[in-house]
Amino acid sequence: MARALGVERTDFISLHTKDLERAKRFYGETLGLRPNPLANDEFPEFETGNVTLLLLDPESIGVEFSPNRSGFALRVPDVAAAREHLESEGVEFFGDVVDSGVCHMAFLADPDGNGIVLHNRYAPYAD
Repeated sequence: MARALGVERTDFISLHTKDLERAKRFYGETLGLRPNPLANDEFPEFETGNVTLLLLDPESIGVEFSPNRSGFALRVPDVAAAREHLESEGVEFFGDVVDSGVCHMAFLADPDGNGIVLHNRYAPYAD
């Protein structure tokens, strides 16, 4: 039987970028996420409320660049309104807003190709 690691929480998700300044503008200005003022300039971080996004030039740690196409989901109050706002800023989306029957989703990518989903669950969880 494997011993438990004692994981307490997820501290951050790292996102590969080829251009830290461009990525900082996208996450800070375009998406409006709050930068972590305590983060190292070489490893900028943005806060989402429950998970930190770490922007990482992978070559700085000897790793080949590879975007995360699967991505992560950002909860927003209104997916269609958030999409409309981002489209007005020049952000391109893949397909239409999806209604899964329990949530709305809109799919996009950051300038490096990391996948992002705008998400809002409107149906209550069944207990």
